[in-house]
Amino acid sequence: EVQLVESGGGAVQPGGSLRLSCVASGGTGTIYAMSWVRQAPGKGPEWVSSIDRGSTYYADSVKGRFSISRDNAKNTLYLQMNSLKPEDTALYYCARGLGTNLGEYNYWGQGTQVTVSS
Repeated sequence: EVQLVESGGGAVQPGGSLRLSCVASGGTGTIYAMSWVRQAPGKGPEWVSSIDRGSTYYADSVKGRFSISRDNAKNTLYLQMNSLKPEDTALYYCARGLGTNLGEYNYWGQGTQVTVSS
């Protein structure tokens, strides 16, 4: 069974940076598209970014500030987050899937909390 475990969240001041990691295990392969999805308190889940082979995709709200990447040898997905804003505060999930149709995603991690506050 596929397991996804996120790490790297924390509390940071506006303008700061964090790098999230997601280690995949249990039958995963490099052929799968992977994504980051976040959920802020009191709001629904929001697609953030996806990577599919060599192509990357970003929500407009994070474009130019966040960067998604993967190390296939380590089965690890990353999200580099720069110039963080208070509105980036959320629980960040990695998941296996592509794009904004979250209902088609079939594996999810437990999430890592990111809090941006002064």
